[in-house]
Amino acid sequence: RALSRSLSTAAAQEVCEQRGHRPRRYLSLLRFISAELTRGYFLEHNEAKYTERRERVYTCMRIPKELEKLMFFGIFLCLDAFLYVFTLLPLRVFLAMFRFITLPCYGLRDRRLLQPAQVCDMLKGVILVICYFMMHYVDYSMMYHLIRGQSVIKLYIIYNMLEVADRLISSFGQDILDALYWTATEPKERKRAHIGVIPHFFMAVFYVFLHAILIMVQATTLNVAFNSHNKSLLTIMMSNNFVEIKGSVFKKFEKNNLFQMSNSDIKERFTNYVLLLIVCLRNMEQFSWNPDHFWVLFPDVCMVVASEIAVDIVKHAFITKFNDITADVYSEYRASLAFDLVSSRQKNAYTDYSDSVSRRMGFIPLPLAVLLIRVVTSSIKVQGVLAYVCVVLFYCGLISLKVLNSIVLLGKSCQYVKEAKMEEKLFNPVVTATPGKPAGKQQGTFKSSQGISTDENGSTSVTNQPVHQKENMPSLLVTSNSDQFLTTPDGEEKDISQDSSELKHRSAKKDLLEIDRFTICGNRID
Repeated sequence: RALSRSLSTAAAQEVCEQRGHRPRRYLSLLRFISAELTRGYFLEHNEAKYTERRERVYTCMRIPKELEKLMFFGIFLCLDAFLYVFTLLPLRVFLAMFRFITLPCYGLRDRRLLQPAQVCDMLKGVILVICYFMMHYVDYSMMYHLIRGQSVIKLYIIYNMLEVADRLISSFGQDILDALYWTATEPKERKRAHIGVIPHFFMAVFYVFLHAILIMVQATTLNVAFNSHNKSLLTIMMSNNFVEIKGSVFKKFEKNNLFQMSNSDIKERFTNYVLLLIVCLRNMEQFSWNPDHFWVLFPDVCMVVASEIAVDIVKHAFITKFNDITADVYSEYRASLAFDLVSSRQKNAYTDYSDSVSRRMGFIPLPLAVLLIRVVTSSIKVQGVLAYVCVVLFYCGLISLKVLNSIVLLGKSCQYVKEAKMEEKLFNPVVTATPGKPAGKQQGTFKSSQGISTDENGSTSVTNQPVHQKENMPSLLVTSNSDQFLTTPDGEEKDISQDSSELKHRSAKKDLLEIDRFTICGNRID
């Protein structure tokens, strides 16, 4: 074997010499190890790739701060809409009733007995009162013991079903309320195209009552989880939040989809805070308002809140990472919410701010307010003159909190709108033409009737009294032309021509200001 190996080696060398090649050096193990130890490379040869990876890390580090700033602003928007039901709505209902009673004394100067906003306030107040008295027929104690007798796995399934049902009912509930408001305030000269105010009213009452019972079952299930001995149910319910990460992180999200999901997270977090408040009130009542028992509940409350915050941060961090979305998008979302608040304070506002929050985030305050009033009145007994004085002082404190919160939110919203350079959209809205009417004529009519007053410094006077328009004027829909600011780029825009066929095939962008929580059922917009 050695002889044959040497002969073959010699033959190979002869062939190499004949061809003019140098003999190949055979690598040894030491040479291989030396090459692996001394081998080098230069990262600047792929500088763009590594710079992008570093920016992704920085984006993930910025997500918690930017997300919580959006959540903080959104939660206070929901709080403002929620406090409106307890503070300003009763006063507005009282003023509407006073106008309705004293109207014959002054004569009918206007065709309308009440303004459209006053009619909507009266409907909200009547629905709130009727549903409150209907809730007295629901026994909370019996529901608590019925749920507590179920097994842990059954309660886990029930809680998941309740979350899905809450989203479905909320998506349809605001449509029911909007249909009632428009049916009650629609001009009478138009051809009747509805089933009547009374059927819409009963549908709205049924919805609010059903949604209040649904939230009550959610609060009861959460209360059972808090009072369980081994806390296993509470742990399982908290782990359900982490399952949400699996269902959303690995899906494709655009900026509009992420905005939709952010609004849903804001609404969900605020609703959970109210549910925790209801659980604490019921438990404190059972222990005769012993302050020591509150500190027993406090660690569990903190654990639930911390899990919600952690899940939202992880979910948004990975969604932005996988879809190449920057952290600056959350400032755009915040500016969009601020734009809703500022535009609802103008003279040409076409909706109340609380209804705007409901459409944007899916947060409907009426069912939650009915349940909270029912729990508070059953948990706290008011007896004696001093107790009623405390109730009046507490109500005055709520009004002060609502006014202070509204002032701060309005100031912050104006600041966010200026930073986003969206001020011109408040003064130059785009008017969508009604069928059969040219857009140019309607826009001119709108400009003459919007009545936005400015002072010498150019600031807008903010008021909540809309300008009364004539009955024969066409209905106007004010939208915001913010495609260049709050849209996800869909590629290069096509040149706009006058040909209607090209306009028909051109893909339109979805504006964040035109997207509400109820565009579709769920969190995604395809």
